[in-house]
Amino acid sequence: MRKLFRYLFSVLLFITSIGVYCSNRLMYMKKKDNDFILKREQEAGRLDPVSFENLTKQEITLPSPYGYDLKAILVEPFETKKYIIISHGVTENKTSSIKYMNLFLERGFNGIIYDHRRHGESGGKNTSFGYYEKFDLKQIVDWVRREKGKDIILGIHGESMGAATMILYAGGIEDGADFYIADCPFSDFTDQLNYPIKQEIKLPGKIFIPIANIFLRARARYSIKDISPISVIDNIKSPMLFIHSQKDDFILPEMTQKLFDKKQGPKKLFFAVNGFHAQSYNENKEAYEKAIDDFLKEYVDIN
Repeated sequence: MRKLFRYLFSVLLFITSIGVYCSNRLMYMKKKDNDFILKREQEAGRLDPVSFENLTKQEITLPSPYGYDLKAILVEPFETKKYIIISHGVTENKTSSIKYMNLFLERGFNGIIYDHRRHGESGGKNTSFGYYEKFDLKQIVDWVRREKGKDIILGIHGESMGAATMILYAGGIEDGADFYIADCPFSDFTDQLNYPIKQEIKLPGKIFIPIANIFLRARARYSIKDISPISVIDNIKSPMLFIHSQKDDFILPEMTQKLFDKKQGPKKLFFAVNGFHAQSYNENKEAYEKAIDDFLKEYVDIN
């Protein structure tokens, strides 16, 4: 009996250790330092602090439905009805969104950049890879519509987790924008987790993911299974441009292909030749901008 008890205790301890470790890795994924991001963007020539400082802008604080503050910046140099929201990737912050905002400023849009929960200056205790973030994105959309009018042309550009968040918002809550640009999103979080687990420790993710999911549900009140952009993509009717680097080995290009294939209504697809994950714009600037120009010209009335 004692041997059985020790065996059961050992199994329970092992499962608990795996569950806590895996859920911690997800909930508290190490973020890039704010100063590191700022320095990186400056040194790469993607951020000119003087030009950014001279832009007409307004700092905004909005309440999340989950009790913390969302920090955003409205950049509004133009008297126009065209607005773009930029949704950054995991471990990044709104500083890394400036390069995309500048792209749209050059096309006559005003921009909104913001920090996801537990990123940058926003509150929030953990990261949920789009599950809670999609409701925060709705707060940003609602604010822009309320402040700038329901007749504005509103787009959302998302990168990586930010793109998945955008799809979960548009397909799972409301199709609230006039167009979307999804840069390197994952199609399903379970599949996304399974791939690096197999690559790193040579074991199938089905051994660890169910354990992690139990602990996530208990600790953070969300399920990995609920983070599935591909399960809601066919609810989105507004035009969508999908972008992915062919060399991305973190979120595989085939995930974007699957999303593109299932999306109903107006859509376009651009696979960048150079760059790894979230580097399509950095490594293919002219081709990236052409893909956006062609998309806007075909599907979005921006005159």
